[in-house]
Amino acid sequence: MRKGGPRREGNYTNPCLTMHQPWASLLVHGIKRIEGRSWPAPIRGRLWIHAASKVPDEATIKAMEDFYREIYAVNGITDLKFPEHYPVSRLLVGCVEVVGCLRCEELAQWEVLPEGVRLEGQTDFCWLCEQPKKLLIPFEMRGFQRVYNLEKKIYEAAVRGLVPVEGPAPVKFPLPNPRDPFSLKPGSISVSCPDSKASAVEQSSSLSAAIAGARAAATQFSKDSNLHKSTIQRSTPESTSSEVQTILVEDNGMPDSNLNEESVKANSASNPCGYFEEERSCSHNQSPAHLKQHPGAPSKIFAAALRGLKPS
Repeated sequence: MRKGGPRREGNYTNPCLTMHQPWASLLVHGIKRIEGRSWPAPIRGRLWIHAASKVPDEATIKAMEDFYREIYAVNGITDLKFPEHYPVSRLLVGCVEVVGCLRCEELAQWEVLPEGVRLEGQTDFCWLCEQPKKLLIPFEMRGFQRVYNLEKKIYEAAVRGLVPVEGPAPVKFPLPNPRDPFSLKPGSISVSCPDSKASAVEQSSSLSAAIAGARAAATQFSKDSNLHKSTIQRSTPESTSSEVQTILVEDNGMPDSNLNEESVKANSASNPCGYFEEERSCSHNQSPAHLKQHPGAPSKIFAAALRGLKPS
C-alpha cells in the first residue's frame, strides 16, 4: 500500500490540472474551495494546479472577485484578500487536496456545510478541495487536457517550494467513511442523509447579481477560448517520441475553467465512454495516452528551481 493509504484511482502518480486564470490562483490561495467540472473527479489526494497562457481581462477578474465577496459575505466574512497577480504563461502555481466529489444538487443540500460553500457549486460535478498550497516560484511548463501526470523531475523540484496557504474560511469536508478516501462521491450524500433537505440560501439582489455576473464572465471566457489555439504535446502508442498537435481548447462552466469540455459533450453521443473515456479508457485495454508522463523542455525558471529555488 502506498504511504498514507490509497489516494487515487486510475494511472496517476502526480496528477495535475490545467486551469485558466483567475480560477487557478483563486483555488491555490484558498478562496475557491469548489472546483466545478462537467465530469467527476478521477483522483483523491494532491492535485497540482497549472495556469494556462490565456490572460484574463479585468472584467473577468472583477466578476469572479465580486462573486466570492458575495458568497463569503453570506457567512459574515467581508475582509477577503485576493491575489495581487494572476500569473499566466503556462505556470505551475500550486496544489490542493481533492477529498471528494459531489453533484451540484448534493452539495446544495448538504446542510453541514456553510451556506457560502454550497453556493460555490454551479456545475454538474463539484470537486471538494482542501489544504491549498502555493509555489514560491511558479514553474513554467506545458499544459495538457484534463488530468495528467507531472513529469517526475518537475514534481521533485516543485514539491520543495510549496508553502501552505490559510484561506479566509477553510472547510473540512467530512467523509462518510473515514477509512475510504473515495467514500465522498456522487450519490453518497443522498444515501447517507436521505432526509436531508437543507433550506435554500436566501439570495440578496447583490448576491444574485454576482452569481449572474460570474456565469456571464465564464461564458464569455469560454466563447473566446473556443477560437484560441493552443499547442499541446501528446505521447502516442505508435511512437516512442512525443508528437506536437495544435488543437482547439475550450473553457466551459462556472466558476471552473475546463479545457475542451464542450467537445467532450459533443462526442458523447457517439462515444459510449462519455466523459470517462480519457479517465478510465472505458472497456478498452490500452491505457489512455495522456496518462503517461509528458516530457517538456525545462525553462530557465525551472532550471533555477532545480538548483535550489534561486532564479538567476
